[in-house]
Amino acid sequence: MGKYPIKREFFPFSYFVSPVQSPKVAGWLGSMMRAPGWLFRDREVAVRREMIEGYEGASIEVLVMEPYGLTVPAPCLVYYHGGGFFFGAAGYHYKLARRYALEGGCKVVFVQYRLAPKHPHPIPSEDCYAGLQWVFENAQQLDIDPARVAVAGDSAGGALAAAVCQMARDRGSSLPCAQLLIYPVTDRRMDYPSCRAYTDTPMWNARLSKKMWQGYVQDPEAPHMAYASPMEADTLEGLPPAYVETAEFDCLHDEGVAYALALQGAGVAVTLNETEGTMHGFDIVTKAPTTQAAIATRLAYLNKVFYEV
Repeated sequence: MGKYPIKREFFPFSYFVSPVQSPKVAGWLGSMMRAPGWLFRDREVAVRREMIEGYEGASIEVLVMEPYGLTVPAPCLVYYHGGGFFFGAAGYHYKLARRYALEGGCKVVFVQYRLAPKHPHPIPSEDCYAGLQWVFENAQQLDIDPARVAVAGDSAGGALAAAVCQMARDRGSSLPCAQLLIYPVTDRRMDYPSCRAYTDTPMWNARLSKKMWQGYVQDPEAPHMAYASPMEADTLEGLPPAYVETAEFDCLHDEGVAYALALQGAGVAVTLNETEGTMHGFDIVTKAPTTQAAIATRLAYLNKVFYEV
């Protein structure tokens, strides 16, 4: 079982310790990660690449996933993968996105934002915002219903999903109808009991979080810090409804709960799902019963948002 009572169903990842301790090395490795070939040969979901304009005119890639036979105009989930802001999407991110498309009855736009430390704050969040706005601006051509566009992200991607909601509100642009935040990063200050307690947990821990922030926020005085660290927003009023999911043995647990409670305090409707016996990134074990239950809960939320309006 190891030091923490993490469920056995997550073995061997419940023992995984990241060998990468340097933001520079993490960024180098992350830059080489590519979408797997099987994704483009799927018999149930069509996937195509699009190049769009990201922050300051740079080109970024998005993947548009669409189940065959989907009724259009369809709802859309704009997805931002995790990876500490350094790593590209892993194979399980694409598998989850495919499942969201199939069982959520929606298109998924998977944004390949640029990565730190080469591209620090605000580049990743601005790229993600550009991806969301591209969906709204091209909704008719994409056969997407603009009233049913939600955002989602896990870990660092959860921070980015939360950030683009704040950016859209602050800039007066189209707001997503919901935000799905999976064990999200929310606060660079890391002043929570779980950050102090979980310095050596598998998959991710507070020591790695500290290095992550050093590589991602290279200028602590940079403007719009809430777009990197969502808990630092002046107000959370006027943001879309949220589903927030946490993992029990995760240094990010308490900041995820804190963000959910802060949203509630600002009048935002929140569904909080605190999974038990889990570690950060537990859904990498896609067939684990706890993972299946969590995904079912996420999908129930998405179907409610998309189809019970």
